[in-house]
Amino acid sequence: MAIGYCQIQLHLPDNHSLKEKRSVLRSITARLRQEFNISIAELDHQDLWQSACLGVVSISNEASRLHHLLEDVVHWLEQNRPDVEVTGYQIEMF
Repeated sequence: MAIGYCQIQLHLPDNHSLKEKRSVLRSITARLRQEFNISIAELDHQDLWQSACLGVVSISNEASRLHHLLEDVVHWLEQNRPDVEVTGYQIEMF
């Protein structure tokens, strides 16, 4: 059994309030949960309206499949959310 964790740093340049940020992140997390069957939460930068840090976790019996899934999550964000800029990500396997 493998557990995969991905921390994704985001820049939200079009946001001008925390309310806008929450709306964007709520939309992103709901869609990613639906598309990839993952657990996802905002981890850091809750008080900054143009920055966000998301944590994504999933479990699989194959580490390579899990790593590919987490990379797909990042690529989905980059391709489907032009309003959000992925500034970095880090994948860890346990």
